[in-house]
Amino acid sequence: MRAVTVEPGKAGSARLQDIPEPTRPRGHLLVRSLAVGVCGTDLEILNGSLGKPPPDRSWMVLGHESLGEVLEAPASSGLSRGDWVVGIVRRPDPAPCLNCVSGEWDMCRNGRYTERGIISLDGYCSELFTLEAGFAVRVDTRLGLSAVLTEPCSVLAKAWEQIERLGARSHWRPRRVFITGAGPIGLLAALLAMERGMDVHVFDRIDSGAKPDLVRDLGATYHSADLPAAAAGADILIECTGSGALMRECLEGLAPNGIACLLGLAGGGRPDPVDLGALNRKLVLNNNIVFGSVNANRRHYQLAVEALLKADKKWLDRLISREVALDQWASALVRQPDDVKPVIVF
Repeated sequence: MRAVTVEPGKAGSARLQDIPEPTRPRGHLLVRSLAVGVCGTDLEILNGSLGKPPPDRSWMVLGHESLGEVLEAPASSGLSRGDWVVGIVRRPDPAPCLNCVSGEWDMCRNGRYTERGIISLDGYCSELFTLEAGFAVRVDTRLGLSAVLTEPCSVLAKAWEQIERLGARSHWRPRRVFITGAGPIGLLAALLAMERGMDVHVFDRIDSGAKPDLVRDLGATYHSADLPAAAAGADILIECTGSGALMRECLEGLAPNGIACLLGLAGGGRPDPVDLGALNRKLVLNNNIVFGSVNANRRHYQLAVEALLKADKKWLDRLISREVALDQWASALVRQPDDVKPVIVF
């Protein structure tokens, strides 16, 4: 069967190759791939800055944003042939830590977890793959190809869960949400905020094209200039770019009792001067919370499916900006000016 593979740590090593069809272990599903989404993590693996292959070889199958159709399933799995599923990315560490043993592997404490298509496990970008029944999430076929957005949406489902838990420390009635970045994560953050009845504002540097249109058609407000004014008074900040300069300016505008969730990863390598003393006074005197969030567990995937089903299907479909056939896989991994979410389809 065909699969897109890569040698982590070796830039330019990705290729489409024939690999043996998988043998289904006991308790696993056999799944036929329908689609795999492409994101920034995949691009980092491709340029050699991220990723780790399985311990027995130098390469791995790429892809962690999956959508597949069940071909074979254990009787005890609750799944049947023809069901659509998304594979959870992370697996708990072998120790395991307190969080992993409790099913909260997204909060792993010792860092010994593995991840499909990222760390020590093959990903989902192959014509067939096997999947432990406990790490398969059934998705509604009414979502169509948009069901491939479940994994990135799970990251936002977790972020919102954490925001709401932290907000419960006081009598907090958030209204204004400010989101930096209008990529897939930022747009899904806006979707979940709109579903909560918030006044949603999204900031990105581009001033025309698909992303501003998607924000406005969602009913949110789009900003491409005057960041301090746009960010001022935000009860909730969701930072999706990893830009230190953006973070600093947005945190300065956070409202009293406001909460900032950092989802973007900074690239590093450039000094970004910050007056930590002034920032300290602002955060302390305003009872602000700043926290980071990454990955998701099974509960968040299920919440993501619910959120996607509530969304306007036509709007959701527009997040998938390009559908690329498997034999043209390389073009999906090259960013285009108006890209939102490229998807490799099988």
